[in-house]
Amino acid sequence: MEYNIGDIVKTKKAHPCGSKEWEITRIGVDFKLKCCSCGHIVILPREKALKIIVKKIQ
Repeated sequence: MEYNIGDIVKTKKAHPCGSKEWEITRIGVDFKLKCCSCGHIVILPREKALKIIVKKIQ
């Protein structure tokens, strides 16, 4: 699946705040994801990010 900056994605596991929805803010070797609920930002290697993403919402 192809992902673009600004896409909202759903992950397998929930963030500690309870949300499973993340916004993609950077794509490349690393994915930068921002939690849609609390605004927490994480940077994950591309392989790990593609494993945890279940589906694209928007």
